[in-house]
Amino acid sequence: MAGKVFFSVSMSLDGFMAPDPVPLEIVFSPEGQSDPRVQNWMGKWRELQAWVFPQRFFRENLKLGEGGEEGLDNDILRHTYERTGVSIMGKRMFDGGALAWPENAPFHTPVFVVTHEQRAPWERPGGTTFHFVNDGIESALDQARAVAGDRDIRIAGGAETIQQYLNAGLIDEFSVAVSPVLYGSGARLFDTVDASRIALEPIRSESSPRVTHLTYAVRKR
Repeated sequence: MAGKVFFSVSMSLDGFMAPDPVPLEIVFSPEGQSDPRVQNWMGKWRELQAWVFPQRFFRENLKLGEGGEEGLDNDILRHTYERTGVSIMGKRMFDGGALAWPENAPFHTPVFVVTHEQRAPWERPGGTTFHFVNDGIESALDQARAVAGDRDIRIAGGAETIQQYLNAGLIDEFSVAVSPVLYGSGARLFDTVDASRIALEPIRSESSPRVTHLTYAVRKR
């Protein structure tokens, strides 16, 4: 039987998990690199994820070379990866990732993409296969549970997909890595969450020189 349903994301100190959106075809185009909107988006994204890039596990998983930092942040990245048997994500996250991820996508598990289109599974080298689900978040979770074994199911993002699972009462636990940056605007992590239905139980708080990791169990209010 599958384990917990969880999410684990980076968040700015003022509650955003992504900058203001820029069309993906611009962000990942050669011409877009000189676009001020793209430069601003990339700069803010790098600040948010600055704790991730130097870690040994991150570098190894994306085959960026040997070396890297070890310690609390590295251990948390590795643990998150090792506990995940299946990931679920929204269509926008998939579309951006398909342009940015290496051919050997970094999941190495099944990934279920919540979408409105019909599409055959997309198998990548290294054990990642994307399955496209067009009949809702519950269906995606049911299919994920069927193949997760005894490992956990990660709701990978983006913010709207996480909010849908929270509002449906389908999240057991979550972790946020609070980065010391302020966005002011963007994709707010808890923007549409119905707080009247959700209570949080603190599990742990851990800090490194780069970021603060907060983990909560989710309960019905």
